[in-house]
Amino acid sequence: MNLELFILNGYGQYVWPAFIFTFISFATLYRITKNELQKHEKMFLREYKKFYAVKIKPAEANKNTKEVLSGSSI
Repeated sequence: MNLELFILNGYGQYVWPAFIFTFISFATLYRITKNELQKHEKMFLREYKKFYAVKIKPAEANKNTKEVLSGSSI
């Protein structure tokens, strides 16, 4: 295995900690964002769940709709 890859011509001691810090920062930001999204989804569903329970009457039950769909004139 080539050790030069990890040493990076003497700059590895600066590059690798910066890389690790960036990775940890992005992972933390992802976790925080994911938790906030889940929290807001729960709040949204709690508030608007009652609207999902509304049933819509089918259009076929309407007499005028049956006449229009059959092609007969009034």
